[in-house]
Amino acid sequence: MALPDLTLPSPAVPHRSPFSKVPEITVLFWIVKVLTTGMGETTSDFLVHHMDPHIAVVIGFLGFLAAMALQFAAPRYNAWIYWFALVMVSVFGTMAADVLHVGLGVPYAVSTSFFALSLAAILTLWYRSEGTLSIHSIHSRRREAFYWATVLATFALGTAAGDMTAMAMGLGFRDSGVMFAAVIALPALAYWFLGLPEVPAFWFAYIITRPLGASFADWMGVNHQRGGLDWGTGPVSSVLAVLILILVGYLAFTRSDVEPERG
Repeated sequence: MALPDLTLPSPAVPHRSPFSKVPEITVLFWIVKVLTTGMGETTSDFLVHHMDPHIAVVIGFLGFLAAMALQFAAPRYNAWIYWFALVMVSVFGTMAADVLHVGLGVPYAVSTSFFALSLAAILTLWYRSEGTLSIHSIHSRRREAFYWATVLATFALGTAAGDMTAMAMGLGFRDSGVMFAAVIALPALAYWFLGLPEVPAFWFAYIITRPLGASFADWMGVNHQRGGLDWGTGPVSSVLAVLILILVGYLAFTRSDVEPERG
């Protein structure tokens, strides 16, 4: 007589795919991520200062929607589509944070707290729904939706936090960038030497990449009166775009950041 099968069924995950929708975490991932944060910051500033701000925000929002449509329609991770989506999240996330302060007059400390609470709420809902926050588990539409909601919240939070330290706290863009460069080393050190789990170490570092890249990009782009190098937001955005295209082209060609297929 055969023994009954007592194995519990796995929770149903809608639209499950054996293919990951996000890249492997490599050194190049972090480099391109920081470059996209800087490009998003300066591109957003360039658009809102060279055209009607309302039109600029609409353009940023439409670009964000188009990028998300491409990303969700892709059957698996595609370097060109993924990084285009991240760039558009960076641009629109910057605009979303700036609308609160510039458009509505919300203090940086308040907007930073608001986006921090929003991020905490999204992560809580994600974990309660899926039981994991690992980026190695992005194999379903629902998890992908949680992932991109988290990414958008981290960009808005990082923008607000970077502006708060640079302007409200008076550190300036360069010194803010140096400070965040030191802060981003903390999760790596805690992971290697103190046993901090991979998932919180990753998301902590991911959040810090935003104010890190944006602070240095602002420092290069803004005028001398604001403590910058006065290279201009347009030229800085263009140089960062070229660097991103080169690195993403390398990733697309070598496929060095493609996760193996899951059974």
